[in-house]
Order: sequence, then structure tokens, then C-alpha cells
Amino acid sequence: MSWLSRLAERQMQKARLKGQLQGLEGEGKPLPDRPGDAFISPGDAVGFRIMAEAGVLPEEIVHKKEAVRLRDLLAAETDETRRKAIMAELAQVEMRQAMAEEARRRFLRD
Repeated sequence: MSWLSRLAERQMQKARLKGQLQGLEGEGKPLPDRPGDAFISPGDAVGFRIMAEAGVLPEEIVHKKEAVRLRDLLAAETDETRRKAIMAELAQVEMRQAMAEEARRRFLRD
């Protein structure tokens, strides 16, 4: 268990003991299906969720959304010249996404 996971677990335990986790939206209901969370650590998932609820997206998520948009655009494009331009842009976005993910991993590892 990473230090971030332990910290999150301690904070949740403190909040539960103070009664701050009662009466929350969705209490008693199943958790929403988030298949993407299966590929990241629980600590990262918690951090991403907190940021999303605050209206802030990590750089890697912004790039991921842009890559999805470009893939959709590429699938619909028929002009070969335009397809090549979209593929070049997609490669740049995917590279920036990979760099952001690696930066996060290194930050959390150190």
C-alpha cells in the first residue's frame, strides 16, 4: 500500500469516526461503474476523483480526452491529407499524455 493510499485510508477513517460520511449523496447505493479505474491504483483513482469533483482535471486526463476526440475525428475523415494531419496531431497528444503520466508516477514514487 502506497503512502498516498495509507493517508487516504486514515483520512476516511477519521471522517467516518466523526460521522462526516453519513448522509452523503449516493449513500446505501452501489458505486458507479468506472471500468477505467481498474487500470490505475486506488490512491490515484481517489486523487483523480477529488480533482474532478473540484472541477480540475490532471494534465494527462486532458490529453486523454483530446486523444479520444482526435480518434473520433480520424475515423470520420475521408480526405487522406487531412487524415495524415490528424494522425500527426494524435501522435503529439499521445506523447504529451505519456509524458504527463510518467511525471505523475515519478512524483508519487519519490
